[in-house]
Amino acid sequence: MGAAKKLVIVESPTKAKTIGGYLGDDYEVIASVGHVRDLAEPSELPSELKKGPFGKFAVDVDNGFAPYYVVADNKKKTVSELKRALKGADELWLATDEDREGEAIAWHLLEVLKPKVPVRRMVFHEITKEAIEQAKANTRDLDIALVDAQETRRILDRLYGYDISPVLWRKVAPKLSAGRVQSAATRLVVDRERERLAFVSAEYWDITATFTPEAGATDSTPFAARLVRVDGQRLATGGDFADDGTLTPRAAKAGVIGLEQARAERLASALAAGAPARVRSVETKPHTRRPAAPFTTSTLQQEASRKLRYSSRQTMSFAQSLYENGYITYMRTDSPSLSGQAIRAARTQAAELYGAQTVPEKPRVYTGKAKGAQEAHEAIRPAGDVFQRPSALKGKLTQGEYALYELIWKRTVASQMADAKGSTDTVTVGVEVAEPGEARATDTEFTASGTVITFPGFLLAYEEGRDEKRGDNEQNVALPQLAESQALGVTEPEAKGHETSPPPRYTEASLTKRLEELGIGRPSTYAAIISTIMDRGYVAKKGQALVPSWIAFSVVRLLEEHFAALVDYDFTAEMENDLDRIAAGDADRSAWLSEFYFGSDAHPGLRGVVDNLGEIDARAINTIKIDDEISLRNGKYGPYLEVFDDKCEVGEDGALKPRSVNIPDGLAPDELTPAKAHELADAEPAEDRVVGLHPKTGKRIVAKNGRFGPYVTELLDDGEELPKGQKPRTASLFKSMDPATIELDAAVALLDLPRVVGVDPESNAEITAQNGRYGPYLKKGTDTRTLPSEDAIFSIDLAGAQELFAQPKYGARRASSALKEFDADPVSGKPIKVRDGRFGPYVTDGETNATIPRGDSVEDITFERAVELLAIKRAKGPAKRKAPAKKAPAKKAPAKKTAAAKKTAAASGTKKAVDPARSAAAKKAAATRAAKKAAAEQAAAGA
Repeated sequence: MGAAKKLVIVESPTKAKTIGGYLGDDYEVIASVGHVRDLAEPSELPSELKKGPFGKFAVDVDNGFAPYYVVADNKKKTVSELKRALKGADELWLATDEDREGEAIAWHLLEVLKPKVPVRRMVFHEITKEAIEQAKANTRDLDIALVDAQETRRILDRLYGYDISPVLWRKVAPKLSAGRVQSAATRLVVDRERERLAFVSAEYWDITATFTPEAGATDSTPFAARLVRVDGQRLATGGDFADDGTLTPRAAKAGVIGLEQARAERLASALAAGAPARVRSVETKPHTRRPAAPFTTSTLQQEASRKLRYSSRQTMSFAQSLYENGYITYMRTDSPSLSGQAIRAARTQAAELYGAQTVPEKPRVYTGKAKGAQEAHEAIRPAGDVFQRPSALKGKLTQGEYALYELIWKRTVASQMADAKGSTDTVTVGVEVAEPGEARATDTEFTASGTVITFPGFLLAYEEGRDEKRGDNEQNVALPQLAESQALGVTEPEAKGHETSPPPRYTEASLTKRLEELGIGRPSTYAAIISTIMDRGYVAKKGQALVPSWIAFSVVRLLEEHFAALVDYDFTAEMENDLDRIAAGDADRSAWLSEFYFGSDAHPGLRGVVDNLGEIDARAINTIKIDDEISLRNGKYGPYLEVFDDKCEVGEDGALKPRSVNIPDGLAPDELTPAKAHELADAEPAEDRVVGLHPKTGKRIVAKNGRFGPYVTELLDDGEELPKGQKPRTASLFKSMDPATIELDAAVALLDLPRVVGVDPESNAEITAQNGRYGPYLKKGTDTRTLPSEDAIFSIDLAGAQELFAQPKYGARRASSALKEFDADPVSGKPIKVRDGRFGPYVTDGETNATIPRGDSVEDITFERAVELLAIKRAKGPAKRKAPAKKAPAKKAPAKKTAAAKKTAAASGTKKAVDPARSAAAKKAAATRAAKKAAAEQAAAGA
């Protein structure tokens, strides 16, 4: 029997492999693949607990908020393997990450494994031989305060989500979710869109002209300048206007004036006539730029979004892979500080690559403003005391990892380099302009600025990206050598009109920055926050911009009106600070949760808010008023316009029946202006187009535009009635077809689907080609195969069909080769592959299939991300979790009672309140119809 080893447990297989190479043969390193247990779903509780205090949340809120944890089904095999390995070990070393999540994973491992051997906690923030040796020599005890903070956050999110999400299901739409941080982030994006909706553009004009030193000057280089003052008064620029289109109070107080188009064009014409120009002043100021601090998690995500176009999730996935393979330090940190060895490494490389003069005499020291446990980490930087240059890693990293490592390397080296220095020259040019009809000349002043970098310093290595900003962009102009009173010639004067722009939408970078500024979220959560609000359908990306859905407007409105304190930015940030205090051991977990849930003198508590919600008007929550005639409504099948105008019908009770108008796909909320809404409402629906007569049935075939897309259908003959339950034949058009141009043959072929391809000679079963909910496919008995395109429905022959059926279920390409292949899954022991399935790309180990979510791309899926997706899928469990959903209708009995009560009230004579605007529109519509009818009758009488 061999000598006992020390068992080391880490979170991921990659990390285990890297650390194992440094620890040696005396250590056995095994991965837990994340958490081994978590809060139970209420449906998973033992039957005796379901009706007790744990029944609602799997948390006993009346007894210290005790959680009920379970080992997930997909982790039972892992736990068994860990217990088996522990039997042969003389020590247990827990080497999970040193943040709250890593500390909690270690604690759960202790709780589940119950070791009888000595336990050591080993922590490090980079995976290098030196760091691991140092960690071995400096083990510590488990930090229970960090565990408490993670557990508090987990319980907090459970209470918040399970109490508020059901309100969203009832009042907005099913399957929605609310979250402590995701709701605040969604509100930020919605608030920005509201600002854009309310924005009023302002027009302002200026003049640009080209000035050239006159003959005899030592430097006759022409330069462009912009008009900034007229008769001593400064002209308004974009930054001088408020979002309502008027000058800001500050600009008005300063006497800023707006230049109108007519005067701008008069001045430009007068300048073109040959007005004399002279240099009035030349001002030179020193220019200095300092390098940006090394990366924190937030700034890394922001810069990767700006420069590499990575999503936050992609950035963190690549960063985790780089960390676990020993290339960078720990990637979840809010500290920009560097260790002594990192400073030496950065200064040494800067001097080697760019010269000793680019390194300042003293090292630069960076400190962060953030508080909390993660401040203890270093900034994100290349690992080790000698940084590996990007060129040395080209064959070892994927393209995504390489680009991110290069970004981190450049930023780190640049952070220890000297300031960039230069000078900024600003020239002011005066021109006396004779305006037509004016007794005296108009004094105009033009300015131009140019910056020259004389010592690039850190710019040799790196320059930080910038987010989109409003207002006028400063132009850097190459200026000649000029002197005061020097005469200049004026050419090419041009009057230019400008419009102020609305606040720019958030990008992933700017939203992360804003969340950090507000104190919402922490390094470990930024990527998850943004991914969650996108996966939930609250936010979508349009280019790099984050655009809220109309559903997000309804959700935010409900939360603002009925859970105001819980989505307040300051309150959310204060909760993060409280969690930091718990992590530092300065606050008690149970007392804090009790105050949050049951309330205090300062706050009613979550339970108090939910218990006293009162009546929520679902219709009002889901209605967004555009103007007096048009509102946007979030309905069962998506958003639409509800229109009250003279085209509406009047019901028997005299009330106006609103019209429903579809909204084009891809129309952003801020684009739905009142003018656009009326344009959509006024557009006449396309008339049904008669394509021709069906050659066999003789019925008319028409092409229509329906709510779910264009289609063709057969019209019944006059007086014809179909048997009960039977409807006219209908078929959707292919994506390549247009209802305005579809020909009779194509329409007939569509209506005659499914098409019989032939009979399979082996089974004697008929093979048909048809279109389905998920696209075109072949069918033979109960067996199916996906067709490559809709056109293949009509083009495929029997031989082609037989070839497809001879292949595995999802086609030859997918069967014979995967899109990506990885090592064996640590749970199943089988190789992981990324395949393209009928419903999109997915990850599989042959036993479990996990769909790749929106926000992830196939190219960016790493082994760690694949393992994570499979683990999440296994944790959801098999079909048994659907059982509670079937019981849901029974739980909704109180809602039915409410509906019944409403019917009783209506029957007893209670009148429905009438909206004055709708009442007026109904009267207007009735009057219009009456006038049309009278005119028709008069015309008939005259005839």
